Amino acid sequence: MNRKVNKRKKGPLAREAQLTGWLFISPMLLGFTLLLLFPMGKALYMSLHDWPLLGEHRYVGLDNYTEIAVDPLFWKVFGNTATFTLGLVPFNIVLALMLALLLSKSLKGIGIFRTAIFVPVMTSLIVWSIVWKYMFATDSGLINQLLMMFNIKGAAWLYDEKLAMPAVIVTSVLKNVGLNMVLFIAAIQQVSRSLYEAAELDGAGKTKTFFNVTLPMITPTVFLTVVMTVIGSLKVFGQIYVMTQGGPNNSTKVLVYYIWEKAFKLFQMGYASALAFVLFFVVLILTLLQWQLRKRWVFNETDA
Repeated sequence: MNRKVNKRKKGPLAREAQLTGWLFISPMLLGFTLLLLFPMGKALYMSLHDWPLLGEHRYVGLDNYTEIAVDPLFWKVFGNTATFTLGLVPFNIVLALMLALLLSKSLKGIGIFRTAIFVPVMTSLIVWSIVWKYMFATDSGLINQLLMMFNIKGAAWLYDEKLAMPAVIVTSVLKNVGLNMVLFIAAIQQVSRSLYEAAELDGAGKTKTFFNVTLPMITPTVFLTVVMTVIGSLKVFGQIYVMTQGGPNNSTKVLVYYIWEKAFKLFQMGYASALAFVLFFVVLILTLLQWQLRKRWVFNETDA
């Protein structure tokens, strides 16, 4: 009853403050609605239709989703995406952490090395992929030329079903490892010096200090980098498009590339929209799973 009375007693100043608040957040709400909610709603609507680029669309209900479930190429693509994620995430995180440990010290000239490793992050993905495509070239590529200096015959990296995916993974790791490295450096430098002094007094070596002090204290940052890297790996497209175009024999075709192929090469917009929502739910489920599992290993995380 008192709440109703208080609401009625709101004066012009309170209403003006409320209106001002709505005006301040209106650009964000407008952008969120036009650039996210509306496109997602449209894509969901399209996923329930047979939607050719030209011609009329017709409602098919969940047929696109049931077709995905029995599509053998989808399961191969899904497996390729999982392989890429399982190969990239541990490699990226471990390498970034090792680099951060090496470059976290305040030494003269250390900024040059940090900058050199971070530069690829700022480099255009397309340019980076083109350069590495030529480096992996079979005959004239830099990698095979270097191997020839040691009388080693180079492989057809991007034309071998067993080597193409690892080549793309290495390219992707070297492109983005600098971002996680910077995050780890910031986290390591925030660890209290007193903890290291206590570990030293207890006679702990560098290995024990890392696993018992450094790693537990930076687990929130590890969690952040793992979530971001997993999501990024599931959305990989540019490297695949430039370097392999899903080949050879669909061995590097991943979900986003498959969505693009269905939508803009085969013009199956409804099926592509359904694939996009499958990817959305995969990302959502993995993110929620990681969010729940964080309570078991992230330092200072509780059930609250």
